[in-house]
Amino acid sequence: MPRPTPDPDARRERTLLVALLLSAWAPFVTGWAVVLSQSTTQVADFVRRTVELGAVTVAWAVFRRLRRREPAPAEAARLERIAAWAVGGALAISGAVTLLLALRRGAGFAPGGDVRLGLLVAVLGLATNGWFWRRYAVFARERPGRLMEGQRTLYRAKVVVDACVIAALASVALAPGRPVTRWVDLAGSVAVALYLLWSAARAVAGGRGPAAAVAAPADTVAPQGHAATRRG
Repeated sequence: MPRPTPDPDARRERTLLVALLLSAWAPFVTGWAVVLSQSTTQVADFVRRTVELGAVTVAWAVFRRLRRREPAPAEAARLERIAAWAVGGALAISGAVTLLLALRRGAGFAPGGDVRLGLLVAVLGLATNGWFWRRYAVFARERPGRLMEGQRTLYRAKVVVDACVIAALASVALAPGRPVTRWVDLAGSVAVALYLLWSAARAVAGGRGPAAAVAAPADTVAPQGHAATRRG
């Protein structure tokens, strides 16, 4: 007996949900890490992860609605623009706050404290976000559209930022109190801010790109000898 065609969008929704669940704990852990340390980069990382959690939540909610309700093309395009702008807004807010914080503290600030927890979170984040970046890149190639392109942009930014955070916090852990550590910490914050702002501009520009085709649920079985068909 022929089986129904697998729903490719089920994989996308599961990936978005897993990304949301894995992102939910990060603000709490990095918030506690801020209490333990005095790193500008650590504070910026806390702000970034908190705002990005909102963007991931919006993306999951939009995709779920597109799958469940099958809105008209104009409504679907509007929802995908909202998701793209949520990503762009999250990246822009994170970048602006990070840059302002770095400029306010300036070269007179001496980073220190226990940064081990923050460093561990950044290392785990780099590995996890790298996997999601590759996953969303595959989804975006399979079916180009605003939502998956936005998530690819978001997670690519997260990977680059995690690498910068690791470098800055490692310098604080290995050489606390030294002048070079102060400059590495501030340089890490500025690099993070500039990349976030650049990624925000790309995400907003992507919101004007083509809307993704979200397939309708496959509830029909094709006649014998033919594959089941879906709308793409």
